[in-house]
Amino acid sequence: MFSRSKPSDDAVPTTGTQDAVAAAEAIERAGKGRPTPKRKVSQAANKRPLVPDDRRAAAKAARAKQRAARDVEYQAMKTGDEKNLPYRDRGPVKRYVRDMVDARRNVAEYFLFLALAFLVVTLFGNQIPELAVFAILAVYVVVIVAIADTFIMWRALKKRLVAKFGEGVELRGIGRYAAMRAFQIRRARLPKPMVKHGQYPTS
Repeated sequence: MFSRSKPSDDAVPTTGTQDAVAAAEAIERAGKGRPTPKRKVSQAANKRPLVPDDRRAAAKAARAKQRAARDVEYQAMKTGDEKNLPYRDRGPVKRYVRDMVDARRNVAEYFLFLALAFLVVTLFGNQIPELAVFAILAVYVVVIVAIADTFIMWRALKKRLVAKFGEGVELRGIGRYAAMRAFQIRRARLPKPMVKHGQYPTS
């Protein structure tokens, strides 16, 4: 009777991705002096498949992009480039806090050196018990003094922040940010210090 006509071998099924590609080509062909593509065609050109064809290549490209972003942030932390700093370090308030901490000689920044010396002393504790006891007491004293010194620093810093940026300045988390930087060795701080000791920022 009636036989269905078989599709030609040259015929290629149209998929969602092929429709988007064809729509994009239609937009590119629509140059100056030619009619603007219809809205339906433009929307089809913007469609992208949710799952990439090559997941391994897409993951590799994403990792490379993240690595490049981390490299840019690391360079910004070494040079002080405010625009490319990590989010936690951005803003004039954070910059002011860093400059205040870096300009000040904090007792806390010498704590790690004392802790290293304490570890060395404990190696000889069995031979010289008095020396080990003295080292333990010294560590406790430095810890107490460092905490008190950091508290004094924060009270003065808070007043200066309010004086410079107004009563509405956001201080939540700023105290912890300043204390953590104060307890770091100056040369190991990131972002790198941009001021010298005693070079306080203007109020």
